[in-house]
Amino acid sequence: MTPLGDEWIVGRDHELALLSRLVDALTTGRSGALLMTGGPGAGKSALLDAAARMARRSGVRVLRCRGSEGESGLPFAGLHQLLRPFLDLAEGLPARQRAALLGVFGLDDGTPTVSDPLLTSLGALTLLSDVAEHGPLLLVIDDTHWLDLGTLDVLAFMARRLEGEPVALLLAARDTAVPAQLDRQVDRLTIEPLDPAAAGRLLDHQPRPPAGRARSRVLEQAAGVPLALVELARAVARDPAAAHEDTLPLTDRLEAIFAADLPELPSATRELLLFAAAAESAELPVILSAVGDRATPDDWLPAERAGLVRVDADRVRFRHPLIRSAVYRAATYTERHTAHRALADVLVGDPDRRAWHHAAAASGVDEEAARELDDSAARAQRRGGYAAAATALERAARLSPDPTVRAGRLVRAATMAMYAGHPRWVGELSAQVATLTDEPALLAEASLRAGWALAVTTRFAGSLGFLLPVAEAAVDEDPVLTLDALATATTPAYNSGAPEHREKILRIAERVPPQEDEIGRLWALAGCDPVRNRARALAMFARAWTDPLAEPGARPELDLPLARMVVLGGTAWVLDETAEAIRLLGAAMDHLRRSPTSGANATVAQALALALYESGSWTEARAALDEAYGLAAEGGLENVVVGAPVLRATLLALRGDTEEARAAVQRAVHGIDLPNCRSLQVRTHYALGAAALAEGDHAAAYDRFRAVYTRQPEPEPLHFHASDYYLADLVAAAVRTGRAEDARLVLDTTRRRLAEGETSARLTVIVHRADALLAEPDDAERHFTAALADPAGDRWPFERAQVRLDYAEWLRRRRRAVEARPLLAAALEVFERLGTRPWTDRTRAELRAAGVIPASPPAGSADSLAELTPQQLQIARLAAAGLTNREIGERIFLSPRTVGFHLYRIFPKLGITSRAQLRDALPEPGE
Repeated sequence: MTPLGDEWIVGRDHELALLSRLVDALTTGRSGALLMTGGPGAGKSALLDAAARMARRSGVRVLRCRGSEGESGLPFAGLHQLLRPFLDLAEGLPARQRAALLGVFGLDDGTPTVSDPLLTSLGALTLLSDVAEHGPLLLVIDDTHWLDLGTLDVLAFMARRLEGEPVALLLAARDTAVPAQLDRQVDRLTIEPLDPAAAGRLLDHQPRPPAGRARSRVLEQAAGVPLALVELARAVARDPAAAHEDTLPLTDRLEAIFAADLPELPSATRELLLFAAAAESAELPVILSAVGDRATPDDWLPAERAGLVRVDADRVRFRHPLIRSAVYRAATYTERHTAHRALADVLVGDPDRRAWHHAAAASGVDEEAARELDDSAARAQRRGGYAAAATALERAARLSPDPTVRAGRLVRAATMAMYAGHPRWVGELSAQVATLTDEPALLAEASLRAGWALAVTTRFAGSLGFLLPVAEAAVDEDPVLTLDALATATTPAYNSGAPEHREKILRIAERVPPQEDEIGRLWALAGCDPVRNRARALAMFARAWTDPLAEPGARPELDLPLARMVVLGGTAWVLDETAEAIRLLGAAMDHLRRSPTSGANATVAQALALALYESGSWTEARAALDEAYGLAAEGGLENVVVGAPVLRATLLALRGDTEEARAAVQRAVHGIDLPNCRSLQVRTHYALGAAALAEGDHAAAYDRFRAVYTRQPEPEPLHFHASDYYLADLVAAAVRTGRAEDARLVLDTTRRRLAEGETSARLTVIVHRADALLAEPDDAERHFTAALADPAGDRWPFERAQVRLDYAEWLRRRRRAVEARPLLAAALEVFERLGTRPWTDRTRAELRAAGVIPASPPAGSADSLAELTPQQLQIARLAAAGLTNREIGERIFLSPRTVGFHLYRIFPKLGITSRAQLRDALPEPGE
């Protein structure tokens, strides 16, 4: 039992110790973030209160906010609670951050601006960083599961960027409703039920502890939940028979207990409580105005004495959310209706809350209330609150008397949810449309949204089940819609790898007559068969690439050039036009970072990471992967949540961190049906094969690489596109393990298949390398020289270095060491720059065998760069370019203090002491 001020917390010594360490770290300038999860009544709020007291005693300033169910649809309501004491300091923020932050609260100067969620988040972080200049801050957030999505996005943003700030984040949420934005971003502390001994001690500290059979029943029914123990003890003290009632679900039982206090209260107090429950976190003056002369401020006193509410200054807080729920449920329908109507009447200056109260007061369908919510959604959308807009439109749809209007609002809600990056929600909204209307345009749009929702998970067949019927049905009457649907369908068809889907997409595409905008057809051709359709796709790509890029900040729903940029970037990647892919996808990411479309950000960031990886820009690839994973984890984009760690594991394996690579793969694919995700399955095999190769286990590596082709008499690629890039690695492992004939079968079949189309320079090199490794001695050199003849091969430096190493080994074995040396030197330079330790060691051994003592890598070059995180490298390069800390923070969404913190850690890693030395310490990007 731990004494804390005027309260005693029983059975939570471990939890309190963790909270104490968090506060202690904060007082020494170290940041932290912790999410406490547990069921209702587990004691999360009591622990938050305890942490707040610890912090205040240590001189730490505490900022608090609490989510509320009724305000979960109001954009940035929680953030306003949190920042309200310091909003006057926003004047000191950079102009763009100030406009973005104040704009979401409606406190800007009224100048029309484009909503920028990342600048809003950065503005909040910078404001807190400025406040923390005067002393550390602890942000205490209760009932996180009821916060609005805009606030959750800002908190997730801050949680990832607290390093270097004297700011800590402490949150509490129901264990069954942990917000996706925070699920993977913040360390978690599970608040378990009390053990029997602690539960007994807590009962003993109650004013009238139960005894005998009543005590046993209370302990049994409370099941270690502190709130249940306290409230059931109170119920038994009031009515001893309560301990012998039938067992009820815990929440219902507690709500019944809280409601049991209500009849004893004066009627005016009960009315005040109902209005407070209906208003949730509304200000006290609002509640009193809505009640009118039927109650006075003194009428709160009985509720405060009963421990139901706490009235502080101008606000009223229920002691626990279940009390609010109990008060609300105990009222009649008419009483609730009256309360909401009265609250709406006094909220004239707050149209969003007014709209929600009118909706709550509606009897059945009500088009007027629905229109108010529709207007509220439009305001939320303009402020960048896409999730809030979707919530309002979903409620408006339920109030709409006309089924077609209801369906239209659901489609718009699904669109807003898509922009907010919530695929599961999109699917739920889209599924309702078919039950409401036969309108073809609405049904088609709902199917497109449902298809998108599944496409970003791993349920590719389900996604195509929505998209392909729409595409086929619209061929004659709406070919533009057909190409739209095919463009969306091509991505899940690519990831699935199943031939029947790709063949159907191509058949439908051929039926569509030429259109002014052929971008959808281009992606369908390239994404479904990049070898057979290469020449045609490249010609279309060249024509499409003449369009100008969209301006940053353009609205996503209108930003057609941006959508074209994303599709062209994906097309360039699949056609092995890697440099163009990086240019296009990088530009697209610059645009998307300024918009709230987290779903699009995650998928584009992953595509960019793949292109960067293939081009040898591995540090930049890791940064893109980190961004992709963070965004995907927040939005539930399963394909990226799995794919990004698999590619990260590949980089780990190639750099020799084999155990960590295997563990990363195992975590990533757990619970995933890989045979239905062939692109992921192939990349998983390669990551594990690369780990085996790094350890010199060529037999295990061969088994993994061989698994990317079938075991048929004429082996087929497991994935029509991804498999062939690992052909040469398969052959190299086969030669070392005596399985050359099996590898030759795969190579010969692959060569015949590729001959049916046109291969890229990259694939041509890979086939030549495989041919060289399997060729007779007199024929091998021809293939090695062919693999190195095309200078375009330098675009893929790791693969080029592998060819040079193989060729040099072949030359040295034939006593041509002098010719091998320059090849080995060139390969070593690439392997050292990329940090591929196993390949570096192998190349150095070959150089020594060729009569050369390789020089040690320059101190502080490749090794020191490898020590920098992707974010630190980005900061170092921006600082080297002359940007100030504030300018760097604006560029990469960090506070100036955090930028300074990272530079403080970067300098010793690079062996330098000042900013002026950064330019000389860093290589050019891509070197």
